[in-house]
Amino acid sequence: MATPIELEFSDSASRENELVRSEKLDLSMGPSHPSTHGVLRLQLEVDGEIVTKCTPVIGYLHRGDDKLAENMTYNQFVPFTDRMDYLAPICNNVAYALAVEKLADLQVPERCAALRVLTCELSRVSSHLLGLGVYAMDVGAMTVFLTTYTERERIYSLFEELTGARLTNSYTRIGGVTRDAPEGWLKKVEIACDKILKGVDEMEALLTRNKIFVDRTKGVGVITKELALRYGLTGVNLRCTGVESDIRKDRPYSGYEQYDFDVPVTTVGDCYDRYLLKTEEIRQSIRIIRQVCKTLPAGPIVAQDAKDIVLPPKSRVLNNIEELIQNFMITTHGPKIPAGEVYFEAENPKGALGFFIHSKGEGHPYRLHVRGPSFISLSTLPELIPGSFVSDIPAILGSLDFVQGECDR
Repeated sequence: MATPIELEFSDSASRENELVRSEKLDLSMGPSHPSTHGVLRLQLEVDGEIVTKCTPVIGYLHRGDDKLAENMTYNQFVPFTDRMDYLAPICNNVAYALAVEKLADLQVPERCAALRVLTCELSRVSSHLLGLGVYAMDVGAMTVFLTTYTERERIYSLFEELTGARLTNSYTRIGGVTRDAPEGWLKKVEIACDKILKGVDEMEALLTRNKIFVDRTKGVGVITKELALRYGLTGVNLRCTGVESDIRKDRPYSGYEQYDFDVPVTTVGDCYDRYLLKTEEIRQSIRIIRQVCKTLPAGPIVAQDAKDIVLPPKSRVLNNIEELIQNFMITTHGPKIPAGEVYFEAENPKGALGFFIHSKGEGHPYRLHVRGPSFISLSTLPELIPGSFVSDIPAILGSLDFVQGECDR
């Protein structure tokens, strides 16, 4: 019988092997990587398959929106808000308009407020559908993306009929909205809600108990309550830690206090929890949408007692000299917003979107700053990703549901 050969290593050889085993590698992920959901770069330090350090590099999409706002009238800045969270542009429009209206102490008509709620909740559903679809695709479930994208297209068709645009809607104005709901549009919304819920049920059947999806998301990217509060996370990324916080309930605006809906909360804080919350939020948004469709009040869609702020109807501009002058002054010099400072936050699909405005009584902001939830979410990556596998990063990024247009601005 052959005697096994025993190999003896010198001390120097052992030390070299230890150095090889402990050697770490610098790895750059992005900025042109499909799972970074935009031009985001992650500078990683990896030890084998384990990430030991993560440094997010942002700014590739920076356009200087905050500074641009200082050089245009309040209404001219509305299209720029579309391009922040471009997956829920109307939510951005409404949050910005509400901030300016708070500074001007301007109340919009009930029908205008209800239309804003309706379109914001449609935007929330659209954003979550796309977010869940690409999240599932990141972890290998291609069919889910096709399902959610189909349902999202229904909402885009409704937006096109209402606003004239599919993606960048620019639906609000200071003191109102641009267009009223066309005849029969509310009925189409209710039909779309029924079909979207069926699509959500199909998505859940494909994912919720799918072993591959569960293995890729459960226990991965766990956000603790302490971490969420320390970084100022909001939205789903906060509610997945057990904190029941929703601005629509805590500080209602646009008449949200009139509608009956629940704020879903989980406690584990992992990627799987964030999937469950977004799914349930779609159902709660549709619940709100149906209530708005049934109770939409009649009346005007713009404020009637703010001649220095709201543009007059075109029909009167063409036939009355006073309205013509009013239209010219607001268009060229901007609405007369009182001097002062204001901060307003709205509950967007990705968290709390805030606008700080400093006015000197002119037709444009003297200073404007945006508090984007995506920036806050990405700031947690240096603590959230280390200790995970490299293959976990797409699942973590997808579950955070950020958008670079809002982060970089």
